[in-house]
Amino acid sequence: MKKLTGAQIVIESLMAEGVDVIFGYPGGAILPTYDALMDSKIQHVLARHEQGATHMAEGYARVSGRPGVVIVTSGPGATNAVTGIADAYMDSTPMVVISGQVPTTMIGNDAFQEADFVGITRPCTKHNYLVKDVKDVARIIKQAFYIAGTGRPGPVVVDMPKDVQQAEHVFNYPAKVDIRGYKPTLKGNPRQIERAVEAIEASEKPLFYVGGGVQWSGAAAELTQLARGLGVPVTQTLMGLGSFPASDTLSLGMLGMHGSYGTNTAVCNTDCLVAIGARFDDRVTGRIADFAPKAKSIIHIDVDPSSISKNVKVDVPIVGDIKSVLTDMLAVVRARESIGKRKAVWAKWHQQILQWKRERPLYENGNDQARETISPIHVIEEMHTLTKGDCIIATDVGQHQMWIAQLFPFERPRSLLTSGGLGTMGYGLPAGIGAKFAAPDRKVVVVSGDGSIQMNIQELGTAVQYNVDIKVVILNNYFLGMVRQWQERFYQERYSYSAMSVPNFVKLADAYGAKGFRIEKAKDLARIMKEAFATPGPVLIDVVIPKEEAVMPMIPPGGAMSEMLFA
Repeated sequence: MKKLTGAQIVIESLMAEGVDVIFGYPGGAILPTYDALMDSKIQHVLARHEQGATHMAEGYARVSGRPGVVIVTSGPGATNAVTGIADAYMDSTPMVVISGQVPTTMIGNDAFQEADFVGITRPCTKHNYLVKDVKDVARIIKQAFYIAGTGRPGPVVVDMPKDVQQAEHVFNYPAKVDIRGYKPTLKGNPRQIERAVEAIEASEKPLFYVGGGVQWSGAAAELTQLARGLGVPVTQTLMGLGSFPASDTLSLGMLGMHGSYGTNTAVCNTDCLVAIGARFDDRVTGRIADFAPKAKSIIHIDVDPSSISKNVKVDVPIVGDIKSVLTDMLAVVRARESIGKRKAVWAKWHQQILQWKRERPLYENGNDQARETISPIHVIEEMHTLTKGDCIIATDVGQHQMWIAQLFPFERPRSLLTSGGLGTMGYGLPAGIGAKFAAPDRKVVVVSGDGSIQMNIQELGTAVQYNVDIKVVILNNYFLGMVRQWQERFYQERYSYSAMSVPNFVKLADAYGAKGFRIEKAKDLARIMKEAFATPGPVLIDVVIPKEEAVMPMIPPGGAMSEMLFA
């Protein structure tokens, strides 16, 4: 049989996995693989920085549901990718990173562009490999994709020494994977599911608390059927937004640090909290000792057993794939005629929550059309109008991220791309580019701040090179806005190094070959936004907002949900 080089085996393995696009940046130690890539039908997207490549792969994965693929060289190429790998690890994003490495005979000799990438990424990957023999390449690639995409998804690194890429072996791609120490539990325990339904039925004030696991499992339809069938309200984490339609009256929006008064008050008063694919993150819980203080039962459904009772002790743990568990739960609910008698009680609970939401709506005075300055609320309203609410939004991290989470009504899953656990500035633009490669027919809007956008602004060049039709909206307040907000409220208005000088974004867009717009007054917002969104190709829109704009309400650091600040 004909032998292939290790590099050719890598590419053949990727094609066997159905990979259609790769994000990367070439360099000396990975050149054999890049050379083999030229003979394949896989599209390669040349990023301007390895961090950008990893965020593109994240955006691609989040929209497609398949692992994103990154190829980088050794040393600085690999270390530049670490932030994106750590981000993917925190947010359970499937990704396979193939990195070049110095030849095996030179490992440990401080060779040119050598770095212990396996050691560096051990804490922030689901698994990683240093390939030492060409005969192992196909097996390891197969395992990498399996590990990345099953159980709780995450990033896997495959470190490829240059001599292994150049060595030859017969290509034989494995048909299946059997890893003795890795057997994810997908089917939920039937008795635990029964116990969960019994606890819900016995409750007076049940509440579904939904995280990103619902999206990764593809379980939005099952969640919607269950919630609507029972009439149980649904609150979502930042990563869970879109799992349940925002237009449904049962949808309470986001909970936690910047959740609404009605939503957080519901969490404080529920007697049965059902956590579905969520990990009780500190930005959700606030002070853990006072989280959901009236809950007699906490149910936790998650595919990752290590997440259960990690932060909050739960009463009914269910380990399994969310889609599978919710399907089984639906069957149990439908078989219990007695549960229908509880709906009237839960309807009163739902009405109480809606009353709380009416008492303190989000930004009740923010929609003042007479103001000359531009409110972030107006910008988001225009975005919703221009996209008819049907788009993918990729955000960076900061105030703009929270405004989008609070105010943009996401109706379907895989529509909000944002950095949750790691909170990575610079995520939005490359993630939006990756999203467009995954879903070329969907509108993609990037929302960023004047600080965040400059973290990976170079990827505007990538968008131009590949004519990626994305609209980048910068909410520009000449500050690191969220840092400023915290300094104003918790550091006696001592604005330590949070003010920024920013470039002329319109000229910068023009320099990259994109189209730039600037909006300074409220009266020009609708007209210029409409023109910008109608302009084909990559477009950057610099929207000036007052520096005093704040994200409210908020739970103060170390505070409980019941201690929210409103001004």
